[in-house]
Amino acid sequence: MEKRKRVQLSSLFEKDIQNIFEYGVESFGINVAEQYKQHIMVLTYGLNDFYLMYPECKWLTTQGRIYRNIILEAHLIIYRIATERIEVLRVLHAKSSISRIRSARKIKID
Repeated sequence: MEKRKRVQLSSLFEKDIQNIFEYGVESFGINVAEQYKQHIMVLTYGLNDFYLMYPECKWLTTQGRIYRNIILEAHLIIYRIATERIEVLRVLHAKSSISRIRSARKIKID
């Protein structure tokens, strides 16, 4: 079993989640939007134990396979495995451009 690591969210991830929630409220109602947001957060914070469970992000390949993604309905949760933590970078629509997905590589988390 892999070593437990703490999960750190990027500010872009937090903006993405807020945008998804607002769109969900407008499109599907508050209850569905809240359930979807909670589902994303449960998966995200579950990464502290299960970060190796998900596949390498095919648009962000590295020798160490540090960029991974969770495919969730219409979204990709993109994260990076760092030495002491899991850095959750973005939650993007699955139909996002490849360049937008690749831009996640440049995200810095303090």
